[in-house]
Amino acid sequence: MIVLHHVPESRSMRVLWLLHELGVEFEVVPHAMDRSLRDAAYLSLSPAGRVPALEMDGGVMFESLAMMEYLCERFAEAWLGRASGHPDRRAFLSWLHFAETLSQHCANLTQQHIMLRDDSMRSPIIMQLEAKRIGKCYDALEARLGGCEYMLGSAFSAVDVAIGQAVYMARHFAVLDGHPQLADWYERITQREAFNASLPGAGPRLYAQEFYPAWEVPS
Repeated sequence: MIVLHHVPESRSMRVLWLLHELGVEFEVVPHAMDRSLRDAAYLSLSPAGRVPALEMDGGVMFESLAMMEYLCERFAEAWLGRASGHPDRRAFLSWLHFAETLSQHCANLTQQHIMLRDDSMRSPIIMQLEAKRIGKCYDALEARLGGCEYMLGSAFSAVDVAIGQAVYMARHFAVLDGHPQLADWYERITQREAFNASLPGAGPRLYAQEFYPAWEVPS
């Protein structure tokens, strides 16, 4: 049995989405974004105390993009990855890992807007810089799409899952205005049943509001 340790709306969401796309049997163990991730039992699965952790094939993985690569290879018949030797292999790896570039900017903004305990700990400068960096990532994705239906051309892949989940987070901090192809692509992939199955249920959410504007820098 595949077991995914998951916090809603975190990076583990991209693995959850991919598992739904693959149509395989799996179990989800829910966690909260709190100190319980530092318990010895969980640290034995994920040594840095972060989600996701994935138990499968008699072992454990603890990096989400590595999980996605492994799952694509393990279930190659779903054609969501690109095997070694395929003409799209380099693009598959490059754009799959580009999702982490965007995700890291989102993580920094999530910390600024949500995780820090009081306003004195927050930085308007960091908020504005990271929001602008998300915009630069949007520019790169807009250029990549170039009239294509999906990130690797005409076929949906795990790259769309990884980047789609990163854009899901990024839209809480930077709107897609001025990026029409990216906006159309995002609308298209978020209509997929597997995406909707990966969304949080009725429980607590990481993002309590739809948009978190950057604070103004004091003059």
